[in-house]
Amino acid sequence: MTDRANILFVVLDQFRADCLTGALADHVHLPHLQALRAEAVTFRNHYSVCSPCGPSRASILTGQYGMNHRAVRNGTPLPHDTPNLALEARKAGYDPLLYGYTDIAHDPRQHHANDPMVHSYEQVIPGFREVLEMRLEESWPWRAHLRTKGYDPLPAYPDIFQPQGDDPMDPALYAAEDSDTAFLTDQVLHDLAARPLGWFAHVTYIRPHPPLVAPAPYNRMYDPASLPAPANTAQSPGETGKTHPFLEAAIHHKSAASVVEGQPDLEDTPEIIAKLRAVYFGLASEVDHHFGRLIHFLKETGQYDTTRIVVTADHGEMLGDHHSWGKMSYFDAAYHTPLIIRDPYAPARHGSDIDTPTESIDIAPTLLDMCGLTPPDTMDGHSLRPFLEGHMPMQWRDYTFSELDYGDPITPSFLQSRLNLTTEHANLAILRSETHTLVHFNGGLPSLLFDHTDAGEARDISDQPGAQRIILDMSQAMLDHRMSHPQGRFAHTLITTDGVQNAPRHAKDSPHAQGLAKAS
Repeated sequence: MTDRANILFVVLDQFRADCLTGALADHVHLPHLQALRAEAVTFRNHYSVCSPCGPSRASILTGQYGMNHRAVRNGTPLPHDTPNLALEARKAGYDPLLYGYTDIAHDPRQHHANDPMVHSYEQVIPGFREVLEMRLEESWPWRAHLRTKGYDPLPAYPDIFQPQGDDPMDPALYAAEDSDTAFLTDQVLHDLAARPLGWFAHVTYIRPHPPLVAPAPYNRMYDPASLPAPANTAQSPGETGKTHPFLEAAIHHKSAASVVEGQPDLEDTPEIIAKLRAVYFGLASEVDHHFGRLIHFLKETGQYDTTRIVVTADHGEMLGDHHSWGKMSYFDAAYHTPLIIRDPYAPARHGSDIDTPTESIDIAPTLLDMCGLTPPDTMDGHSLRPFLEGHMPMQWRDYTFSELDYGDPITPSFLQSRLNLTTEHANLAILRSETHTLVHFNGGLPSLLFDHTDAGEARDISDQPGAQRIILDMSQAMLDHRMSHPQGRFAHTLITTDGVQNAPRHAKDSPHAQGLAKAS
C-alpha cells in the first residue's frame, strides 16, 4: 500500500478548446468533460506553446518552450538527457505508465543507425513504461484486436481510416466497440483494475485527430446543417489568402480533402466542410464517452477522491476557419486547448474557471508540484497549484507565447518552398496579450496584429493608425520573453570555491511560487 495519490493525465489530440468552453460548446455533446468541469478547475485561457504533435508533446512533457527543447518538428530528436515529467515523477516513487504515445523522436546519439527506435518519430519519451502501444501509424495491438474480431484483411495505414463509402460521413470499417478510442479505453481499464494504488497513468487519445472518420453512430451524430459555419470565411479562399503570404500558402497546402482518406476529389464546398466538421464533433463526443468510462471506473472503485486528474490537448485544429485545415497556422484555433485539473485535496475552487493566461509548459511543473517535487531548472513553465488552492501567484505572466517551425531541413516543406525560405527562416512566433495578438514572421514576412476588442483575427490592423506603436511594444515584450527564458539547465547553478551551488528556479520562495493574493 502507498499513501501516494493516483495521477490520471489525459491528453486528447487536436482538440479545440472552444468545443468545451467557447462558441462551439453549445453544439458539441461532451457531458463527461463538462461534468468534470463542475468538480474541477478549468483554465479557459490556455494555449499550446508550439505545434504540431511531436513538438507540442515535447513541450508538455519537458515544460520547455520549443525554442529551448528544439524538437520543433515531427521527427526532430529530443536530446536524451532533457529532464521530463516522467523521469522527475520517478523521484517521488511513481512508475509512470503510458497508454498511447508521446511522439518523441529519440536522440540518434544513443542508437545504432539500424535501431528501429530511430526509424519512427512515434517513440516514447524516456521515463514512461509503455503499457500499451497505441500510435497513429502503427498501433499493432489494436490491429491485432481487429483481426481477432474478424476484420480481415486489414488495410495498411492510412487506408484503415478510410470511410466505407463515397460520402465523408460514411462510417469507419470498424464498429464503435472496436474503434481505436474504445480499444485504448478497454485496455486502460483492464490494466488499472489490477494496479496497486499510487499509480500514474498517462492516457493519450488519438481522436479527434484526422483522418476524419468515425464509427457508427458517431459518424452521423450531428446534422451538418445544424452546425455553425467556420469562422471568417465570408471572403473566398483566394481573397482571404491575399491578407498574408503565409496564409495564402497554408490555404493552398491544406484543403478539406487533406483530412479525409480515400476521397482526394473532395471540394471545399460549404456542404462538404459542414460534413467534416460534423465528423470531427462526432469523434470528440466518442472520446468524451470513453473518458466518462475512466471516471466511472474511478468512482466505482473508490479512487475518484484519491486521484488527481489533468485533461488537456496537445494542440487545436483549424477545421475550416479562415479556409484553413490542420494545425500549422498562427490562428488561435490551432493553439487554444482545454485544460481541466481536479485536485481532490484542494476542493475549494472546484467548479470555477480561471481566465489568467496559462501555457502547456505549466502542466509538468504542476504535476510535479502535486507530487511534492520541485521542478527542475530546465522547466520554463510554472506550477498552477496556487490557482487550484485559491491564490494568485505573484508576477504571473500577462500573455501567452507560441511558436511554429514549418520548414524541413531534409526535404523542404510546401510552406517553406512556396515562401522561398531556408529552414532557419521558416518559423513564426505569437504573443497574445489581453487586448492584442502579434504574429512575428522570420524571413522578412510582414507581421500581423489583431485587436481582440475589435474584429479580432478577422482583420489585420498592422497598417492602421497607432498600430506601429503597439507592434513595437509587443515586439519588445516578445524579445524580453526570449531573453528571460533561455535554456535553463545550469542558469541557476554556479561552480564556486565551496563547490556546486544552486538557487532553484522553482524554489517555493520564488515570486511565481508564492500565492499571496486571493484569486478572484
